[in-house]
Amino acid sequence: MIKSYLIYFLTGGIFTVLIVAAEESGYRMLSGFATLMPVFTLVAYAFIGETSGAKAVGQNAWFVLVGTIISWIPYMIVVAYLAPRYGSRIAIGTGLALFFILAAIYIPIVYHYHWFGE
Repeated sequence: MIKSYLIYFLTGGIFTVLIVAAEESGYRMLSGFATLMPVFTLVAYAFIGETSGAKAVGQNAWFVLVGTIISWIPYMIVVAYLAPRYGSRIAIGTGLALFFILAAIYIPIVYHYHWFGE
């Protein structure tokens, strides 16, 4: 089990390093494209599919899709709006605070009503 977790960790970390390296090397289009890719869900779903099956992947995908609309889109809007005005740290911090508040509301509702799975 530890070996599997190490593989999961390294796979996600490698993608992150490659995206940042592309940005720092001036390949903004490549890093932007890579950032748009659902890297973490791609890696996670590959492993979830192997361990828990296709049904679990489908249920998680619905959970993430709705959660993206509820928490990720507002986060991105806040970062895009605030970064040029107040700097990236304040924008990201404010966006994350909003993200966590919205996610903290969304997740208990999903589990209370048993949406997207058992």
